[in-house]
Amino acid sequence: MTSAPTVTDLPTLRDRLWAAVTGRDEYAAADLVMSALDGGVTPETVLLDVIAPVQSEIGRAWEADRLTVAQEHAATAIADRVIAALAHHPAHRPERHDGRITVACVDREWHVLPARLLAEVLTLRGWQVDFLGAQVPTPHLVAHLHHSGADAVALSSSISARLPAAHTAITACQAIGVPVLAGGAAFGPDGRYARLLGANAWAPDARAAARQLAEGIPAPDLATGRLEVDDLPHLMDQEYTLVARSRGRLVRGVLTRLETDFPAMARYTGPQRERTAEDVAHIVEFLGVALYTDSDDLFADFIAWTAGVLAARRVPARSLRPALDALDAQLRDFPRAHRILDRARRDLDEYVTSADQPPGATV
Repeated sequence: MTSAPTVTDLPTLRDRLWAAVTGRDEYAAADLVMSALDGGVTPETVLLDVIAPVQSEIGRAWEADRLTVAQEHAATAIADRVIAALAHHPAHRPERHDGRITVACVDREWHVLPARLLAEVLTLRGWQVDFLGAQVPTPHLVAHLHHSGADAVALSSSISARLPAAHTAITACQAIGVPVLAGGAAFGPDGRYARLLGANAWAPDARAAARQLAEGIPAPDLATGRLEVDDLPHLMDQEYTLVARSRGRLVRGVLTRLETDFPAMARYTGPQRERTAEDVAHIVEFLGVALYTDSDDLFADFIAWTAGVLAARRVPARSLRPALDALDAQLRDFPRAHRILDRARRDLDEYVTSADQPPGATV
């Protein structure tokens, strides 16, 4: 019996890996990657030009309702195990230098694969890497940094809702003299939220992150005594704090009003009502983060993304408008919240009227 020919061209590798991970065939996925390494494809190329694009497509397939949540989780788990197997291949044996980097996801951030890919790339480039994984509470991260002697910490976050937690982590790390490199979709495609929250550096991808770390990121000035509120003076109006503390009440208020303002809800099944409550809770959460960052774009992008996800599941995007109206009615004394909600409603109305696809948005 002859073995399958080694595949080294990247488009074919990506197609075959997609078929393996979505087909829940871990052995085929691992064999494909190991064969590519044996054929001379570098580990970094496999990580960033094969596995990473396939993982991005998995996320897009879930958004488009081509994969279920369970299928997306299964495919992601296989990708993670393949990365672990790749780390033990003979090609993955770099010479180490003295630099040490901590890589971690911010608290409540469970999308770990981007951070995992960065950790592997840094290891390949010779760094000593402490990879702490998903959902690292800030006190535990700081305790680790006290004992590890890290030159820098790379913080990853994929969901914008985690930006307040990211801000806490950034300022806490800097308070003990450790510079922070921020990365991940949550910080915006241009890194605007990394800059807003005071990160020492931002990178759009793993290669750029590795390059910045190699060039060196200056340590923060401990003499400044910077606090979180120093980065975001608009928080003095307390709108974010009040919305965050009232999240449960706001969600209940929206659901109550929807019973009268959205007649279709009367026909909802129990599971449909549960999903509606979850959607409303996410809307309130993202409004809070938009208030935290004072970003109309952040909330409008989230509503656009949600409209696209709902449309893919044959739920009309116009169903979002009554929820936004009901939320605005409860926040009539919050001028920034009203401004943010009004922008999102205008964009949503344009989308519903034109029937165009919602603009691409990172959530």
